[in-house]
Amino acid sequence: MTYLDHAATTDVRPEVIAAMAATLGATGNASSLHAAGRQARKLVEVAREQVASALDCLPSEVVFTSGGTEADNLAVKGLYWSRHKADARRVRILASAVEHHAVLDPVQWLVDFEGASVEWLPVDELGVVDVAALQASVERDPDSVALITVMWANNEVGSVQPIEDVVAIAGAHNIPVHSDAVQVIGALPISFKQSGLDAMTISGHKLGGPMGVGALLLKREHKPVPVLHGGGQEREIRSGTLSTHLIVGFGLAVSLACAAQAAHAQHLRELRDELMETVKASVDGVHLRGAIDEADAVRRLPGNAHFTFDGCEGDALLMLLDAAGVQVSTGSACTAGIPQPSHVLLAMGVPVSDAVGALRFSLGRTSTSADIVALGAALPAAVERARRAGKALKSQN
Repeated sequence: MTYLDHAATTDVRPEVIAAMAATLGATGNASSLHAAGRQARKLVEVAREQVASALDCLPSEVVFTSGGTEADNLAVKGLYWSRHKADARRVRILASAVEHHAVLDPVQWLVDFEGASVEWLPVDELGVVDVAALQASVERDPDSVALITVMWANNEVGSVQPIEDVVAIAGAHNIPVHSDAVQVIGALPISFKQSGLDAMTISGHKLGGPMGVGALLLKREHKPVPVLHGGGQEREIRSGTLSTHLIVGFGLAVSLACAAQAAHAQHLRELRDELMETVKASVDGVHLRGAIDEADAVRRLPGNAHFTFDGCEGDALLMLLDAAGVQVSTGSACTAGIPQPSHVLLAMGVPVSDAVGALRFSLGRTSTSADIVALGAALPAAVERARRAGKALKSQN
């Protein structure tokens, strides 16, 4: 099996599995006051401190959630509700047009049911948000902006966003900024404190931790309205019994991923460049999508390579490669299987006829050159068959 879909989920680290196994059988609710509860609480707080230390924030700024989707919903909905309650003029949400559906859909829900209005910030042909458009949108009426949300790096085409510029524009008007940073932990150097962000989403299973756990890093001055109501276990803004063993694994995974970030990124970058050259040399009619690193700037996630293939449908290519033992993605796993072009590519100006032929190759900690060789061996036949099928389908129509 050749696995090239690490952006969807990646291998759980052996150390993380061992740490989780050691705590899975322990009895104790971290909210209980007896000895078993206090022991569970201790494990949770150690994990909280690991996350805080690794990402340069205060332990009190780490709010554990069930994963990235919940953290995004809490940030987007919660901050909107609290800001709008404080000032009814704040109804506008500014969001990049290439956000993950965990942000896109909550924003649209607020528009449909809560009276919000949204401005989808345009991106250029590389998938990078238009900073000038953002500034113009803010300055048109800053008092009406509830929040801004721009992902740190795009999950499909890998383009890194100008978060520093976004924060600077928002900060001039005291507008909170949220960023979905699910894809960047362990891939790019991250400091929550230095970023100037108000809220940042991270997820366990993207960085060598377990599924079902994540966190929202949230500045102490913000108190978003809860999405879940109950015991208020996390700062009275997130309710639910804390899953001690998942949090233990998550804390360790974040710590390990950030400690090895520089070496890991270099390893991925070398493999990614090798993969890009292999794809280009294997077939014709292939187009790289997204930004490219420059000498003085990292503009793309180190493990991401995204292409469109002329005359092919991505789903057909995916299944043909899967049959050959090579596992890839057409983009976000959350929309896999839906026969429609990526909203990310369309926002970048890619024609629908080209966007339907997209494949994302994403590398991880366990990736090797052997994976690239296997892809190079399987890709030409898969593309040729996909193109034949596409021509046959057109002739029937």
